[in-house]
Amino acid sequence: MSLLLSPIQIGKLSLKNRIMMSPMGTVSAAEDGKVNEWHLLHYGARALGQVGLIMLEVTAVMESGSDRGSLGLWDDDQIPALRKLVASLHEQGSKVGIQLWHAGRKTDYAERAVSASGLPHAGQSSRTLNIEEIEEVVHAFGAAAARAEKAGVDVIELHAAHGYLLNDFLSVYANRRTDRYGASPQNRYRLLGETIHAVRNHWSGPLFVRVSADEYGELGNRIEDTIRYAQWMKQQGIDLIDVSSGGVHAERPPAVFPGYQVPYAEALRRETKLPTAAVGLITDGQQAEDILQNGNADLIAVGRALLRDPFWVRTAAQQLGETLEEPAPYRGMWFGTHAQ
Repeated sequence: MSLLLSPIQIGKLSLKNRIMMSPMGTVSAAEDGKVNEWHLLHYGARALGQVGLIMLEVTAVMESGSDRGSLGLWDDDQIPALRKLVASLHEQGSKVGIQLWHAGRKTDYAERAVSASGLPHAGQSSRTLNIEEIEEVVHAFGAAAARAEKAGVDVIELHAAHGYLLNDFLSVYANRRTDRYGASPQNRYRLLGETIHAVRNHWSGPLFVRVSADEYGELGNRIEDTIRYAQWMKQQGIDLIDVSSGGVHAERPPAVFPGYQVPYAEALRRETKLPTAAVGLITDGQQAEDILQNGNADLIAVGRALLRDPFWVRTAAQQLGETLEEPAPYRGMWFGTHAQ
């Protein structure tokens, strides 16, 4: 059997295959941030399609750190609907992760935009967080992790990429503070480090972090900076690095091509000995298999391809010359895998 379709163990997490649905915001929640029927349909289709790990979309830990339509876990009232979704996905054999997040200066709500140093985003100004407010953010991540556990998720991922608040503090471009949260790599890491600690006070399960391995442009973190941060994450018990890039400022990668972010996943895996997930224009089963066979990553995070094809796992299996067993309700039906 291919590596792509083989089981894998990452820390305490057992997956039936090495395919992760990359977290992608559907902006379909109401202002209360609760899971609704759309989410059950959207994610349920991918679970029926046999994705090993479904990473739910960005989920705000504070109402003030949310976007329009984003999920939230800032209130206990949001737990029951999330629990229902998680249980439904578990019934189809998928494991479920949730990506905890604070939008920072990239929020849709201009009046809520906050950041490490007051930098604007896309012409929208932001306000610099003070120390007391930073402590509130850290507490909110911990409280959201406790709610995620009550909802029954299998994985928590911290979104420290793409210019959102945790990345805003990590970034040499965005963080221009001179206090204990800036001016050195150790200080820029402090917010993420404290957040990991707060989450671990409530959550002993698998913990992932998504990073922007390269922020591009003349000024920004490079892979060397991210490797250093990842080594500190490893010391704090992180189980996997979900490797993306960019999003901090307007500068984009010099070239975008299938698998263009894979070398970053490989470098982080090699230098830290942590498992990594590769993401970015991975659309073909053989392409995904080659990444795994070459030792570039441990999981394949599939984004747009899974939006286009909820049964992408089956499509990938066909491309690799393998046959998947149909989901139980379909077995024996005339349109099953073995139909001629």
